[in-house]
Amino acid sequence: MNSLRSHTAAFTGHRSYRGEADPLLAETVRALYGRGYRNFLSGMAEGFDLAAAEVVLSLREELSDLRLVCVLPYSDHPAHRPSALQSRYQRVLLEADRIVTLSTHYYAACYHHRNDYLVAQASYLVAWYDGSVGGTQYTVRRAHAAHLPVENLWPDPQLKFIL
Repeated sequence: MNSLRSHTAAFTGHRSYRGEADPLLAETVRALYGRGYRNFLSGMAEGFDLAAAEVVLSLREELSDLRLVCVLPYSDHPAHRPSALQSRYQRVLLEADRIVTLSTHYYAACYHHRNDYLVAQASYLVAWYDGSVGGTQYTVRRAHAAHLPVENLWPDPQLKFIL
């Protein structure tokens, strides 16, 4: 494993996330920092991805060498965010250390490819996963297949990943 990947964590979670675990998310980023993680990847979807990116940015004053990488599935992705989120979304992109754009245009599998990229570039996955079918499940399954540790912040301790 290359040294950059070994110090990189990625986020995946549901769009329905509304900040329920933000304090735990910040605690998790701090704990990962203590274990040497400096780079954090966000797929920039509404909900958990965007909130996780904001948490990383909010911790920079305390942990000055944190790096946020925003991974966009296609170049026009920012324009297709809900208008209520545009200012948050644009602020995160402006403050990010790097923006990776995986395609010049939307195509049917672009979100799966973005999720594959997150797993391929990280050595740890932080999730907000409730067990339901969708992109988060896809990413968690890919992480398990790649033998990445997955930390699920979903509050139900009885939840088992349905794989």
